[in-house]
Amino acid sequence: MTDVLRQVPLIDGPAELRGALEVVTTEAGLLPRRLPQWTVAQSDASMERQATAGSGVRLAFRSAATAVELDVLTTVPMMAENEPHPDDAGVFALTYDGYDADDGHDGGESLLGGTRRAPVGNVLLMDQTMTQVGFVPGQPATVRFEGLPAGVKDIQIWLPHWVKTELVALRADADVEPPTPTGRRVWLHHGSSISQCNEADSPLGVWPVIAARTAGVDPVNVGLSGNCHLDPFVARSIRDAEADVISLKLGINFTAKAGYVLRTLGPTVHGFLDTVREGHPDTPLLVVSPIACPALEERPGPTMWRDDVLHATGDPAAVAAGALTLQVVRRELRRIVTERAKQDPNIFYLDGLQLVALDEADEYLGEGLHPTPAGYRVIGERFARLVFGEGGVFAG
Repeated sequence: MTDVLRQVPLIDGPAELRGALEVVTTEAGLLPRRLPQWTVAQSDASMERQATAGSGVRLAFRSAATAVELDVLTTVPMMAENEPHPDDAGVFALTYDGYDADDGHDGGESLLGGTRRAPVGNVLLMDQTMTQVGFVPGQPATVRFEGLPAGVKDIQIWLPHWVKTELVALRADADVEPPTPTGRRVWLHHGSSISQCNEADSPLGVWPVIAARTAGVDPVNVGLSGNCHLDPFVARSIRDAEADVISLKLGINFTAKAGYVLRTLGPTVHGFLDTVREGHPDTPLLVVSPIACPALEERPGPTMWRDDVLHATGDPAAVAAGALTLQVVRRELRRIVTERAKQDPNIFYLDGLQLVALDEADEYLGEGLHPTPAGYRVIGERFARLVFGEGGVFAG
């Protein structure tokens, strides 16, 4: 099926990787990174797994092609106690001229209109603490989209949002040109697993992607599952990145891990914001507090999983001594933004309960913490309306 397709160079070629802060060359091909390579020396293996996951990353080009193939090497984490042969590496999604592709192709690959199963490549074997204990090497495989409409069009292939994906080769049945510049504002968003959206049903189900496509902006999603802890190297990465608007969704990870107390939280948030402002002194900057999480609303962390439901193990009485709950974190983030806004007219606050309220937790949170696919859709739609819509702080 590949003999009629033309090879398209990925290195120094016409296609463009969007949504990554850096693209590096590996033995397999090209690896888009959502944090720069230099951060590896200052982080750990957990952060590195999330920084190389593809949430919001897409390969963009312009072509009259009706068939496109992409050779990829994925890296999938799985529990070592299971059989080391997972069948799930997420999916790829293709859009053209801003629309989802729906080619009607049905060869066992098509899950939704314009999605294809991502082939399993390398496998990381993890123990119960999510520490890597083994590695099963894999091989590159091909993802094919066909039946695309005739005529020159801008094509984007969105990478699996929770899986590391190295791009090995690109082929198309027509010439490939650089993508048309979108002219859209770049929206950089940082958050936790609730922003990386591993539970979304496709790369297009990631809520920052939903919000960006609704609002007509170009997303850069620096949502890092389990790793939104106000790390200085993340602040410096955002400082040095191109962005027209920036949002920071803070609170759930360091509350769940009991990473700060009230005394240390304020100065750390201020330091993070100061660093971002070094590179973006006047950029509209939105601080978003946590969405609902029943376990942590009135009880401090750390948290634990019991019967697949999140539970907080801290003592509510410790709040008086400075322990953090989500109620405390929301109050403190609002206070910090209000204080800074006296000298910074371009900083704003959004209460995360406007995205998912406590009385909606049973409907939209699958296990008391992470939204369901329907929950992510609701967050994306509400964020687009509240923040990018008429009267929103990023409107226009």
